[in-house]
Amino acid sequence: MAEFTRQRGKRQEDSGLGSVLDLLLANARLVLGVSGAVVLTIATLAVKRLIDRATSPRDEGDPKAEQKTLEESWQDLALIKATPKPPKKQRREDLSEPLLPPARPLVPGEAHNPRVCSAPLETPRVQSSPPRCLTLQEKLLSHYSSRLAVPEAQASFALQLARSICAQLQNFLQSKCPELPFGSLFLSGPLLDGLGVLAADHVHLMLPVVLDAALWSLIPGEDTVVRNPQYWMIKRTDLEYFPRGRSPWDRFIVGRYLSSNALNETLHKMLVASINWPAIGSLLGSVIHPVVASQELKLEVKHDQVKLSITLFPVVEMEDKVLLAAPPEGLVENLWLESFYRAEISKVKELDAGDSGARQHCLRILNGVCKSHPALHKLSGSPLTHVVLHLSATSSDWAEESLADRFQQVLEELVGYLEKGVLPSYFNHKINLFCELLEEEIDEMGFMLYRAISEPELLLKEE
Repeated sequence: MAEFTRQRGKRQEDSGLGSVLDLLLANARLVLGVSGAVVLTIATLAVKRLIDRATSPRDEGDPKAEQKTLEESWQDLALIKATPKPPKKQRREDLSEPLLPPARPLVPGEAHNPRVCSAPLETPRVQSSPPRCLTLQEKLLSHYSSRLAVPEAQASFALQLARSICAQLQNFLQSKCPELPFGSLFLSGPLLDGLGVLAADHVHLMLPVVLDAALWSLIPGEDTVVRNPQYWMIKRTDLEYFPRGRSPWDRFIVGRYLSSNALNETLHKMLVASINWPAIGSLLGSVIHPVVASQELKLEVKHDQVKLSITLFPVVEMEDKVLLAAPPEGLVENLWLESFYRAEISKVKELDAGDSGARQHCLRILNGVCKSHPALHKLSGSPLTHVVLHLSATSSDWAEESLADRFQQVLEELVGYLEKGVLPSYFNHKINLFCELLEEEIDEMGFMLYRAISEPELLLKEE
């Protein structure tokens, strides 16, 4: 009974409040006008709903009801905040008087003139043109010119410094190891060929290892212990007739095979302990440090104008193969990696010369994008070049005007290869250039590039 009385009293109070609100709303239009009445109506109803829930009994034990009440309160508050404000009107003492422009302040020396201008002078409006949307072609060219183009003076100085270091290293090897027939050192890498440079900061230094073809032969990669066609072994032959010691390279034999690992270890010791790099650096106006902890043969060079990283690669050229002393990680130490870099660069330039194409331009952009992106950096270099070469066999239009189309098509091709987990080499289809990628890396690259197909600008954002 008491509960019924309380509810009834509440309804009466609500009825009284409702009557007051109805009366207020009925007269709002006369006082405030149509827009003001709308504003007052929305705000009043929202406040009334808040009062109703504040005076209604709460379901103490029902968390869903409490959550619902809280959400409704947020909605009501948002409704009040979102209520449109009526336009401000200029105040007038007499509503019957016309609205006049504000009086201009008197200039010193000017007499007061009671005349009223019939119409105010309008300030001319400057029409601001909307920002022009750049095409993908324009964005690619802008990205290249702003981020990928290395200043010619910087590149020239870096190459000059690298050649000077190359000459110093050549002199040392000739004096320290005259019995080893090393060929003439030469520079290589993107800084010379310009297909994947973000900065003039890295150079490859190639050290030819000259072998007597009568004493050495190549073992195909399929017949090696790793069953990988990209890795080869160099076997010492005819030991019965030409015993060990006949070749100066026999000191690096491990199990009748020329060990790339043994050769690298010897050169590493020379770079770290035998060469007087402080003296050479002082002569060249720079500071040179061999990287001790790296398995690669690396030098870090610091100069006032550039910071340069130089990687030394012993290289064997036999039977039209170019093999680098870059064995895979693990216990295998006799393997030599077949390099297609020279053939890649030559083929791309040959195709561009034949049809005035933009393959090199496209590769520079792709390499720059992938190298600067943390998820895609392993795609830069050789894999991208081979995709472009594969695509050139089916797409003949590589004019500069088609750069955006070819760029997007390369992304689509890459996604297709990543889905299969196989990117065959352009020069040897048995070789899978994705064989050393982890499954997680392939998934991450594929997801990123799949998004970039519909929105290529994702790859061009500043990192």
